[in-house]
Parts: sequence; C-alpha cells; structure tokens
Amino acid sequence: MQYETILYEERDGVAVITLNRPEVMNALNTRMRAEITHAVGVAGHAARVVVLTGAGRAFCSGQDLGDGGSAASLNLERTLRDEYVPMLMAIVACPVPVIAAVNGTAAGAGANLALICDITIAAESARFIQAFTRIGLIPDAGGTWVLPRMIGLQKAMGAALFADAITARQADDWGMIWQAVPDAAFPALWQERAAALAQGPTEALKRIKTAMQASFGNDLAAQLILEGQLQGECGRSRDFKEGVLAFQEKRPPHFEGR
Repeated sequence: MQYETILYEERDGVAVITLNRPEVMNALNTRMRAEITHAVGVAGHAARVVVLTGAGRAFCSGQDLGDGGSAASLNLERTLRDEYVPMLMAIVACPVPVIAAVNGTAAGAGANLALICDITIAAESARFIQAFTRIGLIPDAGGTWVLPRMIGLQKAMGAALFADAITARQADDWGMIWQAVPDAAFPALWQERAAALAQGPTEALKRIKTAMQASFGNDLAAQLILEGQLQGECGRSRDFKEGVLAFQEKRPPHFEGR
C-alpha cells in the first residue's frame, strides 16, 4: 500500500507509524484507518516493537467528521464495524508490543486508539478527552471496554459523561497510561523504551501480551495452565538459553528475539 496519511519508518527492530494529517490534528478518515491497519500488520511481522505517534501538535483528534460528506450522512455503525474494528483488532492482535507515544491531544476515537495499545507514554502537555457527549455520541473505538478496566467504573463514567480533558499527569496517576513525561524528555524517552523492547526477548514479550489479554476471560485455573504452556514455549527459545548463560557469566544478555 502507498501511504498518504501516515509515515512508516523501520529501523533496528522498531517500526514507527506516524499519523500525518497535522492540518486537522491527525483526524481519522477512511484512508488513514486503512493505512494504520495495513501498517500495523506489516510491522507486526517485520519489527520487534511498533510505535504509534502523531505529527504536529496532536496525537489524534478522533473521527474526521467531514470525511465522506456531512456529519449527518455518516453511517457510524458501518464505519465502526468495517473500519475501526479491523484497525483496533490489528493492534490487539499484533504479535509484538505496540507503544502509543502520545505527543499531544488525544480526543474521541483518538484517545481510545492510544489507550488500546499495549503501553501508552504521553508528553505532560498531552490531554485525553472522551469528547463524544459533546456531539451527542457515546465513547466508541473500544472506549467503553478499556476505560472501566483501567480506571474503574466511577472514573470511566465521569470521563464519558462529562467529557472533561484528563491531563497526562492525571492519566498516569489514575493508571490509565503507563507514564507521563516532561515534554522536553518525551521524544528521547519513548525512543529509549522502544529500543529496549526491540532488543529484548521477543518471543517472551509476545507471550506476555497473549497471557495478559487472555486473563480477562480466564479463571485462575485456566490462566495457570496457559502460563505453563507459554512458559514451556519460552523455555525452548534461544533467548532463554542466552538469558541464563548471560546471568551465569554476569554480563548483559544479547537477545536475538528467537
């Protein structure tokens, strides 16, 4: 696919997908959703970690209400089913970790795009806004699923009902994101985190994602069985052998991701 609304760069095991419609705060249109879906699929097999970030002053302002005509003509159910679901599930199903590097405002579906990633790191100037009630809608793009699990029902309800801006620091304090970072340190920090994962034991990282996602649908007994299966697979990897040898030799491990 020839990308028109995103930038894609891959280096040293890190694939960076940059939402690139800064003139509209990286609002999501049909083309961008298709390109994100495609790029995540490519990156999941070509890289060892994926980063999703935004160009300009925003991460993503949500749905482009001018895409495909007037807002009144939008078929929101079809758009969510045919365009958002594949994009979001590509991130969830991506076999390697996906980091959202939130450089600025993340509103509406843009906020939930960031929150559905495995790790969310935000600049302190960033804001997360469940802006849906401002235009008579409910949170979508997974918002009603991720928010109660991350911050509890009361805060999730407040975020959805009032549509207040939640600062990156608040989001960090609430457990909604992994980390809020001073703006000056933000680019170096997310790049450092991405590089660390790209140099890590990739097969183990993949199985951490599998186990964590499965835990929501498993009872303890089923989860313990799954852990055993996944740990057995990790134990047969070259990275496990290298990790043990490095520990014994008192040196940093050199993980190949195999």
